[in-house]
Amino acid sequence: MAAKPSSATPSKRKKKQLPLDSKRPKISKTKSKDKEKKKKKKNSGGNTLIDSTKIREKKNVTESTEAAENDGNYGVQLATASLQLRFFVHQYQSANGVQLSSLELESLKDTCILDLCEGPAQDISNLGQHIKVAFGPSWKEVLCEKHVQEGKVDPGNPAVLVISLSALRSLELLRELRPLTKECHAAKLFSKHMKIEEQVSLLKSRVNIACGTPTRIKKLIDMEALGLSRLAVIVLDMHTDVKGYSLFTLPQVRDEFWDLYKSHFHHRLLEGNFRIGLYGQVPANSKTKMRKTDS
Repeated sequence: MAAKPSSATPSKRKKKQLPLDSKRPKISKTKSKDKEKKKKKKNSGGNTLIDSTKIREKKNVTESTEAAENDGNYGVQLATASLQLRFFVHQYQSANGVQLSSLELESLKDTCILDLCEGPAQDISNLGQHIKVAFGPSWKEVLCEKHVQEGKVDPGNPAVLVISLSALRSLELLRELRPLTKECHAAKLFSKHMKIEEQVSLLKSRVNIACGTPTRIKKLIDMEALGLSRLAVIVLDMHTDVKGYSLFTLPQVRDEFWDLYKSHFHHRLLEGNFRIGLYGQVPANSKTKMRKTDS
């Protein structure tokens, strides 16, 4: 008689036939949710960190910009009369390799500078407005009248002289001064398309405003065609060209300007006969090196 199969055998076989996945430990839904929360929290924390960093960086840039502007170290600025004078004296000494005497420095006071930064913003379109402010209530009589007045207004003696980097820049400045020069035309004192004989002829009439380049201005003064008896304001145009050069940095023009200044303006400025205005942005920190005086 055959033996009966054990009742345990089928159950064991059944267990062996179970799929392998069923033996893997089940991850509870709670743990899965916790992992998802941690992941979201991590991502959220990262974004928060990035956002806060950006905010701090923006704040630091703003604060540093404001501090630099307040300290006068922001590259360029619309300087006060005191800073303009300091810059101008530094440029004079550096370009010419000289040191002004204590007597000369005492004579060069803030009153020698036309403080253009106190008026409207310095833009080429309102240069005329600045000049009007400089002459006060009498601006119309000084700048717009066209008749020569014997003993008071001699021909060829402008009240305002604008010195610029080039002929093209001079034309731009003169274009913006047209409201002041309708009755009495401004004198164009540059060599481009202008013969010096023509300019000498034009200077035989009354001139209130003249604008040009250093070389031609000096030549006309030396010829006694351009007079300085009425000169009250010299505007030095601080405009930089496409190559970054200005009246004080373009080598040839810079030398021509200082030659003109030393010959005809320096002693008159020390005596307080006129004021100088630096029109445009004045570098806050000038690093021009002193040149050795030629032997």
